[in-house]
Amino acid sequence: MDFIDQIRSLASRVANTKDVIQTEEATKNAMVMPFIQLLGYNVFDPLEVTPELVADVGTKRGEKVDYAILKDGKPIMLFECKKSGGDLSINHASQLFRYFHVTEARFGVLTNGLVYRFFTDLEQPNKMDEKPFLEFNLLDFKEQDVEELKKFAKVTFDVDEILATANELKYTRVIQNLLADWMENPSEDFVRCVTSDLLNGRRFTPAVKEQFTQITKRAFKQLIGSRINERLRVAMTPDVPAAKETVQEPTVAEAESEAASVETTLHEIEGFHIVRAILRDLVPTRRVFMRDAQSYCAVLFDDNNRKPICRLRFNNPERLVLGMMNGKDEEKVVIADLDELYNYADRIKSAAAAYL
Repeated sequence: MDFIDQIRSLASRVANTKDVIQTEEATKNAMVMPFIQLLGYNVFDPLEVTPELVADVGTKRGEKVDYAILKDGKPIMLFECKKSGGDLSINHASQLFRYFHVTEARFGVLTNGLVYRFFTDLEQPNKMDEKPFLEFNLLDFKEQDVEELKKFAKVTFDVDEILATANELKYTRVIQNLLADWMENPSEDFVRCVTSDLLNGRRFTPAVKEQFTQITKRAFKQLIGSRINERLRVAMTPDVPAAKETVQEPTVAEAESEAASVETTLHEIEGFHIVRAILRDLVPTRRVFMRDAQSYCAVLFDDNNRKPICRLRFNNPERLVLGMMNGKDEEKVVIADLDELYNYADRIKSAAAAYL
């Protein structure tokens, strides 16, 4: 099983049990220890994973950090655990701060079993930073997050390699969060900046501010949507010959006009990847394509619009509609969230199997 599949398996178990786990000890046993084991460390070997490591710090005696991962008898990574779903503010990492200072470990991890925050000493040597350089959410992660997490696995662990990218990761995350916030709620300074050459001497009045704030939000989303759509179209160019059929292709002008007005949403992208995962055991993922249109996002077999698998009508995040295909006929089903796509796995597979 690939590393990402192991992560998904653990995430599924954690999602099903998180609400019944009420104590820190239960969180360690059911969530944190399996996570450490997944990284390749033997949680039952005290020479590799030491629970409740004791290290006296100044006048404080007998304090313990929850887990220390060892290499050649020396700590390389420290884990401080809180109960499932508990607060992970830096105020709850006092022991981790102190132990980081007196041990040779270069990485501290603060976790509640769901979220894992990785710290190091980028700002001052031998003093743990107040902000993590990496945050991994077991219930909401991307493939890039998994690639960064994999660097902490036993077989690939390399302090220098991790530190080489830690600084960039830390600031990239901050900038991404800032851009995401601007996309939803552009600040006045940001709107002033992007509209400074457009006002032609007009004053930046409250009415102008409101007008261009809304325009900026739409422009942001359309730009990102078009970039995502463009990359998906390139990535999903078929590398297997499709069946020869005479299909009336739109003119270049028609295609460009439609593409300019199509916005591929995050719900559509995530839904497409879920459908691909459902079909993984049936057909190679390279044969499952996404083609977005104004009213729906089509999932197609071999990128052939005469071979629809399903339609994702996810433009309105408040009302997700799945179009189940039976040939050219479509049955529309309202779903509560993306996870509910798995409830229709058999019908999605049946639609794809008809083209094999």
